[in-house]
Amino acid sequence: MASARLVRLGTSRSHLSVLSVTRTSIIGIQCRRHATHAFEASSDQSTSSVPRKHWTKAEIKEIYDSPLLDLVFRAAASHRVHFDPSKVQLCTLMNIKTGGCSEDCSYCSQSSRYETSTKASRLLSVEPVLEAARKAKENGSTRFCMGAAWRTATGRPRSFNNILTMVREIRGMGMEVCTTLGMLTPDEAKQLKEAGLTAYNHNLDTSREYYPEVITTRSYDDRLNTIEAVRSAGISVCSGGILGLGETDDDRVGLIWEVSNFEEHPESFPVNALVPIPGTPMENNPPVAVHTLLRTIATARLVLPETIIRLSAGRQTLNETEQAMCFMAGANAIFTGDAMLTTPCSPWDEDKAMMDRWGLSGMRSFEQAGVKRKEGDRLQERDQSAEAQPSL
Repeated sequence: MASARLVRLGTSRSHLSVLSVTRTSIIGIQCRRHATHAFEASSDQSTSSVPRKHWTKAEIKEIYDSPLLDLVFRAAASHRVHFDPSKVQLCTLMNIKTGGCSEDCSYCSQSSRYETSTKASRLLSVEPVLEAARKAKENGSTRFCMGAAWRTATGRPRSFNNILTMVREIRGMGMEVCTTLGMLTPDEAKQLKEAGLTAYNHNLDTSREYYPEVITTRSYDDRLNTIEAVRSAGISVCSGGILGLGETDDDRVGLIWEVSNFEEHPESFPVNALVPIPGTPMENNPPVAVHTLLRTIATARLVLPETIIRLSAGRQTLNETEQAMCFMAGANAIFTGDAMLTTPCSPWDEDKAMMDRWGLSGMRSFEQAGVKRKEGDRLQERDQSAEAQPSL
């Protein structure tokens, strides 16, 4: 009897164990189904000819929070649908007017409100800028970006006219041209377009909710108004953000959500990692974790499948393996050259050697589909002119 009781008891315990495992499995399957819902939406997006808009924050958060290796894998798959994964856009950024800015961006050494080592200077004359662009082109950069540290170009007619000349001349070299000049009026955007500007950079920096903790002198809507003026003028929009400002994961999701709901997805989405600068309010902010960088890049790649994801400030703090992971996650553009505004930049020779080791090559000018659409007749005229040239 005792033996029989033990058998029955053992069977009962085994049965309970099976029930427990079964219940756990069912719960696990339900969780996985829930977690893959947003991924299924992003997979549909990856193969669609028209990028999806009107994402919800909850959907983007689901993607962002998914297991990191799954997230990177899916982002890499999406990247291969829309881009050649062996191509990386090389960009060079030059500060054409340094320091003395009236804005209070808490991360920026160029604000006149903070005591930093950055000294204010006037706008550079045209020729030194053109010489820098020639050097960048010789070293393989196909986009030349110019930044001016001021709130707006409005009320600076001589400076603005000089910038228009810079844009025309650099465009004449066959390079893509980008500027970041603060807030723009619709008329200023139109003049830049007529001069040949390819893209205009105006970052949102972070989510709308966290933005007032970073900047108080320019509203979120001010930034959105400039972006709309640029888009309406037919210029490609370059707009992204900065990680490491003290924001949360929800703020990173909020940034991607804002950009994904633009009238058109931006041509490029810069992902910057804060470089803390002594004298600024954020001088003691901790470094950005690599997994945070990867999650942001991969999520942006899935939500913005046709957008160039630009690995920007802070890249020099990453080792080569970490950079490789960023490219696996969907980044496909870098800044290279002597400097990046007021922060360090990886030099051309180092980046060329790294790309050679990986089997990567640089994109040609105007290779990105969105840029081609915006450029339209201007590119066709260039190609026809090249064909008409007599062969030697």
